[in-house]
Amino acid sequence: MKITIENVPEGGEPEIILRCNDPDESLLRLIYSVNGGTRKLIGMTDSQLHVINPRDVYYFEAVDHKVFIYCHELVYESRLKLYELETDYGHGGFFRASKSVILNIAQIKSLSPVLYGRYEALLHNGEKVYISRQYVPVLKRKLGL
Repeated sequence: MKITIENVPEGGEPEIILRCNDPDESLLRLIYSVNGGTRKLIGMTDSQLHVINPRDVYYFEAVDHKVFIYCHELVYESRLKLYELETDYGHGGFFRASKSVILNIAQIKSLSPVLYGRYEALLHNGEKVYISRQYVPVLKRKLGL
């Protein structure tokens, strides 16, 4: 692969040009990270709206028809549905861990196998999240295993 970097004249807009035969999944992830890397989330606590950087999110969880955004110490409510969050952030470092959880891979400290093919993810904030056996192959693919 050849990479060329050129300086943009004063006042010009930066531009990325990709030339390829057939874009694979890793190239699409790169495009998403460049294009969608600055996208923010909106979370609610009481009557306040908060802007959240997706890198700060540990996981999203659906409970009783509501979706919550779990960060290091705070929990926010989201107006988006879980499938919308999966669509918006699934190409980045997030993946569906179970029917009700979307997990940020970057926040996983360690993984341990548990009964019936499931895994337990220990997150950097000390919380444990279970990964259903049907989603374990997705996690392994995202981790390159």
